[in-house]
Amino acid sequence: MTIVMICLAVLGGALLSIQAAINGQLGGKVGVFRCDFLTFVLGAVVTALLIFFFEPPHTLCGVPYIVIMAVQRIGTAVTTVAVIFGQLAMSMLIDNFGWLGNAAIAFSPGRLPGRGAVLYLQQQPPE
Repeated sequence: MTIVMICLAVLGGALLSIQAAINGQLGGKVGVFRCDFLTFVLGAVVTALLIFFFEPPHTLCGVPYIVIMAVQRIGTAVTTVAVIFGQLAMSMLIDNFGWLGNAAIAFSPGRLPGRGAVLYLQQQPPE
């Protein structure tokens, strides 16, 4: 279950990068405030549907975000590192290949320090 939670957190981070790339393009076309409004409305609708269809009844409803489940099983530090790793990996792919309408920025050794910091944090034993 730990591996599944780490993979889901990495996927969540990767999806954050995809969202940033799409929002950057959308914001340039329709304006920043309209883009933000669309993002938040769409997020609220998706969250409401997820709660309605999948969340068991509670007296208090929370956002059913995978990180919440992952933190309970693998801890805050590992979850955070996994999300950041996924975000960095997808960001480098989007930049390198120019996906989602963004300008291609070739991968270079100068871009490695950010990835290296994440890998270093992954090697640190939990306290």
